[in-house]
This record gives sequence, structure tokens and C-alpha cells, in this order.
Amino acid sequence: MATSPTPPDASGASAASRIPAHIHRRRWLILCVLMLSLLIVVLDNSILNVAMKTIATPAPTGLGATQSELEWAINSYTLVFAGLLFTSGLLGDRLGRKKVLLFGLAVFGTGSVLAAVSASPAELIAFRALMGLGGAFVMPATLAILMNVFEREEQPRAIGVWAGGVGLAIAVGPIAGGLLLDRFWWGSVFLINVPIVACALVAMVFLVPDSKDPAPGKLDPAGVLLSVVGLVLLVYGIIKGGQLADFTVPEVLATVLGGLVVLAGFVVHQRRSDHPSIDIGYFRKPAFSAAVAAIALVFFALMGVTFFIVFYVQSVRGYSPLESGVLILPLAAAQLIFAPRARLAVDRFGARAVCTVGMLVVAVTMAGMLLLGTDTPIWVLEVLFFLQGTGMAHIMPPVTVAIMQSLPREKAGSGSALNNIFRQVGGTLGVAVLGSLLSTTYRTGIQDSLDALRGVPGPVRNAAGESIEATLGLAARLRPLAGRALTVKADDAFLHAMHVTALGSAAVSVVGAVVVAAFLPGKMAPGPHAAEPRDGQKAGATR
Repeated sequence: MATSPTPPDASGASAASRIPAHIHRRRWLILCVLMLSLLIVVLDNSILNVAMKTIATPAPTGLGATQSELEWAINSYTLVFAGLLFTSGLLGDRLGRKKVLLFGLAVFGTGSVLAAVSASPAELIAFRALMGLGGAFVMPATLAILMNVFEREEQPRAIGVWAGGVGLAIAVGPIAGGLLLDRFWWGSVFLINVPIVACALVAMVFLVPDSKDPAPGKLDPAGVLLSVVGLVLLVYGIIKGGQLADFTVPEVLATVLGGLVVLAGFVVHQRRSDHPSIDIGYFRKPAFSAAVAAIALVFFALMGVTFFIVFYVQSVRGYSPLESGVLILPLAAAQLIFAPRARLAVDRFGARAVCTVGMLVVAVTMAGMLLLGTDTPIWVLEVLFFLQGTGMAHIMPPVTVAIMQSLPREKAGSGSALNNIFRQVGGTLGVAVLGSLLSTTYRTGIQDSLDALRGVPGPVRNAAGESIEATLGLAARLRPLAGRALTVKADDAFLHAMHVTALGSAAVSVVGAVVVAAFLPGKMAPGPHAAEPRDGQKAGATR
């Protein structure tokens, strides 16, 4: 019996010749497995946000971590993760994305166990860095495998579901963290990763196919080294500037400028090399360059707000970690609902219009944080979260599709890595810049109240000005009347600092809307044709 011809994809190859039939049949099951591996990376960070207050308390309840140590518990992961993303994407394209993903999951699980039994903040920071190593090999591989098991016409829908998985992780993380912290010690928030990693590893072995670039060309060790050194220096300088609340000190300037110089050298090397790790020419495409800029800007705004909202909900409003997790549900639910459907809006209105409106919605919700006070009805925060999640859901899938479909399929690992690099650098800048703005504004607002405390040593007053949690810790040790007065002053100072920071986030989101409106194409152009390798095998073929 005659069969109808299979329609060609963007590169001119038929679905049958590009993706084996048995892989095509189980593509949605493969996506579920990939989302499971994505879940642990996002879940871990969202759980840690809820657990920060507990980890800051003295032993045996927590580790007695200072504000700086809490930041490094987050940033050590980010530093290693961002520094190795591009390298892991290249290795996935060269060695096989499934192999790289299995390695990353195993390392992440090992780091989770060690982080759970940390005896000091220093150990927690070190083991979080190990988890960052594993996460760097997980994130690019999941999206790269997705691009190699779905045909072009289904990729926007698959990426929408993939992005919706982030919303699921955001929902599960804080609630799981709150439940664990209510019943177990703080280390349980890391130990929960282990059974998820075990399930993902088993499912990955049996269900997920391997894929790689069939003609990767020569290895580019100089390019790899330059990318790692440049990213690590840049991210470290950003983190250090945020910790010092001053980006003009020589240490910060030298590190940031050094990272930018090394990355500029990487770009020059890639342009001159006959076997570059990434074709710099892709950045000349408006769809590609505007999309990565949009990702960086939206995560800059989002991560800064995420950092302070935990302290608003728990320290100012007095909610428990579990209650705090439940309060984040609207943000997650909106992403879970709308991200898989974003492609429908893009098909009708175009990526430029959808992403611009999404950015403006995020900006409005950031500015809406000015409505929050010590006794604001909590439903106001819930509405802001839902609208913010809706805006995010209409930004991330279209820009991710724009990035991934701008590259040949065989370079999916590198493309996914670039997507995550700009997200991480933007998020790190957000925590550092907006976090330092929050800290500086808070210290300015609380300093007079701390200076007025007689009988309290100067070093104790200085330490109490680091964060609202530190101030509340001092207030708990004062006489009841003085303690209540200091608590009221701390709440007022924090709310003012939070409002200033939220305005900064809103301004960055508006900049993102301008960039998207100016440079992101309304309709996506067809992706580049895959190069035909010398052995005749279709590029990016899935095995």
C-alpha cells in the first residue's frame, strides 16, 4: 500500500530521515524524562530560597550563616554553573548529549548528598559548587536533546511544555522545602534531590536516545579555555561587586574588566579560527541577539525580586517556610498554564508583539510591589505573582525558540548553552546589583535606629545592619519595648529598600521591552540548513 510522503523540515530532510520512527513515537515520553532532569536543577534553587532563613539561624537549627555566606551558597553554584555551561554544551555536541546528561545528573546527586551533611557554611558553599558542576552538564543537554527528537513544526510546542516545567519546579520547590523544614533538619532540602536523580538516571538510560554532531570538526581547546576563564572572571566580579555593594573598588573592576577582555579575546579567536566552537555570525541575526538580550534582562529583573521577596514574606509578614512556598503558587501556576500555549499567541500576533507585551506585564508587576506593606492584604501579592508568571510565560518560550531555531540542529548543545549563559549572567547581575541596592538602602534606613541603641557594641550594631534578619536577631535580644521599636523600624527600612529595588527591576524590564520591540522579528525566519557531513549521515541525527 502506498504511503504519503513525509513533509520536509526546515533543513530539507524528511522527518523519517532525520528522526527514526521509534524515537518519533515516544518523543513526548522523552520530553517528560528531560523535564524530570530539569526539575531537580530548578527545584534545588527554589528550595534553597525558602531555606535561607533557616540556614541563617544558629546551630543546631541551622548553620548560623551570615548574609555574605548565604549569598555565596547561591553564588558558588552560579559561578561554576555559568563558567562551564558553554564547555558542557560543546562536549554534548561532540561526545553525545545523553552521556553528558547522565554525567551531570550523577555529579549533581553526589553534590546534593554532601551538601545535606555539611557541617559549616564553608562546606555548604563548596558542595553547592559541586552541584553547579553537575547542573552545568544537565541544563544544555536537556534542551539540545529536545531539539533532536522533535521536528521544527513541533519544537515551539515542546519548548513551551519544557518552559512550563520550570513553572512546575517553582511550584513544587518552595512547598516541598516548607514541608521538609517543618518536619526535618535543613539538610533535607538537598537530600530530596537524590531520589529524583535516581529516577531520572534510570529513565534516561532506557528511554532517551543519544545524539551528537556527526561532523564536529577539530577540537578548539583555546576557545574552550577562553570561554571558561572569561565567564568565571566576569561572574565572580559581578558577585563580588554585589557583596561589597560597590562596583568601583579595584578588585571588582579588575575582575569584571579582565573577564570582558578574555571574552573579547574569545570572540576574536572564534572569528579567526577555521574550526570555531560557535559561529559568531549568529549574533548578527536580530532574532538571535534580541532573544539572548531579552533572556538576560528578564532574569536580571526577576532574580533580584526573588531574592528579597522571601525576606518580605517570612521576616516582615511572619509566614512560615511552608506558607511562603504556597504563596508562590500563583507565579508557578501561571507559567505552567500559559507557557505551553504561548506558541498560539505567537502564531497569531508574532513573537515581537507577544514578548514586548510580556516584558511590559513583568515591568508593571515589579512596580506593583510598591503596593506591599506590613499589613497589605496578601491577595495583592498573589495577583502580582500570577500576572508576573503570565508575562514570563509569554517571554521565555518564544525567545528560546528564536535562539534554538537560529542555529543548525547539530549545534543544539552550543545553542542551549548560550541560552543558559545569558540567563545565568543576567540573573547573577540581578542578584548582585539589585541585592546591593537593597542592602545599601536598608542599611541607610536602619542605621540611625541602630546608632541610637546605647549599650550595644559598635561591631554588633554594624552586623545588625547587614540585613533585616540580622536586625531582628538583635531586636530579639533587647528589652521588650526596645525590641518592638527596633522591629518596627526594621520593617519600615526594609519595605523602603524593597520598593526602591522593585522600581529598579521594573526599569530593567522596560529596557527589555524596548530591546524586544526594536530588534526581535515579528515572524521567525526558517532555520539554517544543516551542513551535510562527510560520511553522508544527516546532521544532528538521533540514534
